[in-house]
Amino acid sequence: MQDIAEQVRAWHAAGRSFAVATVVGVSGSAPREPGAALAVSADGEAVGSVSGGCVEGAVYELCRAAILSGEPVLERFGYSDEDAFAVGLTCGGVLDVFVQPVVPGADAGMDAGLELLADGAPVALARVVDGPGDLLGATLAVTAGGHRGTLAAGPSTTGALERAIAAEARAMLDAGRTGQVVLGLDGRPCDERGLGTVTWFVESCVPAPRMLVFGAIDFAASVARIGRFLGYRVTVCDARPVFATKRRFPEADEVVVDWPHRYLDSQRGRIDGRTVVCVLTHDAKFDVPLLERALRLPLGYVGAMGSRRTHRERLAKLREAGLGEAELARLRSPIGLDLGARTPEETAVSVAAEIVAHRRGGSCLPLSSGEGPIHHEAAPAARPEEPAPRTHAA
Repeated sequence: MQDIAEQVRAWHAAGRSFAVATVVGVSGSAPREPGAALAVSADGEAVGSVSGGCVEGAVYELCRAAILSGEPVLERFGYSDEDAFAVGLTCGGVLDVFVQPVVPGADAGMDAGLELLADGAPVALARVVDGPGDLLGATLAVTAGGHRGTLAAGPSTTGALERAIAAEARAMLDAGRTGQVVLGLDGRPCDERGLGTVTWFVESCVPAPRMLVFGAIDFAASVARIGRFLGYRVTVCDARPVFATKRRFPEADEVVVDWPHRYLDSQRGRIDGRTVVCVLTHDAKFDVPLLERALRLPLGYVGAMGSRRTHRERLAKLREAGLGEAELARLRSPIGLDLGARTPEETAVSVAAEIVAHRRGGSCLPLSSGEGPIHHEAAPAARPEEPAPRTHAA
């Protein structure tokens, strides 16, 4: 829901009812990941997407029906060989979509979650997507310091369940993870769904991951541009004030004049396992102190520009600085994939492609050269497969 937070918050602030359809489970070659959302207002306006087009029409109608009925519903969309006209995914994958009507002021957890989302604050939305009817659609907005919203009093409500999902969601928020959690009514984890269990979908909404680009050169402008396109918050840093200017890097979120290693030291509390570092200076006096620190941090990706000769010389200096082979193995250098790139723009595509492949586990081979699934399976997040929700096409 994070991608459409601004629009749904505007509807909410205006007192307009709407329904949100969220992808809560994925298997096979499905087009969108868990958390992708489509929202439809009471007057028919739509924002977002759950499938890139395959089932948008059917999901839109489910949202309209949920607004009228006030009842949430979990639907499965898959591929049907038997019925060519069935609503399903032509890619052959399966999407589980939870459709939830939202009435401003009716659910304290959802109200708080939308407010926090609109403010850009880290929050995990925990919603019941399968389980007892009196809990279906219940929402908690969980932050690092607590949670807002409560489970409405009913035969399935227990304080232990609320405390347990708040703790699970807080841990997932801390790791930036989104996925399903199955708990018993007593709050204990369960291995699979069944009678007396509650399936929660926990969506972690955290600030955009960071891309730190070191070296205010022409290639950096293109890397900053494509980094922002990929959804990163981009910082360009260089110790030379004549080159590190906002005019030269209009696509960067911030431009910093500082020694690269000193700036990285100052950011220890603002970087995490999603952070990408691109070292483009290919100058040892900048590179070596910076990489000595970066390769010892739990960063998502560290790449450095330079020729193969530069890379060998850089490795020798880093070994002299005390880095071990395991740390050096994390360095992607020369940076980028072999696309035959020449221009700054082509080089930026090469760098971005390597970052995506590294993050998603891609093989970097042409899709036409293989027979396996196009989309790589995400890391499991406590997602049992059965029993399945109602299916549109199997």
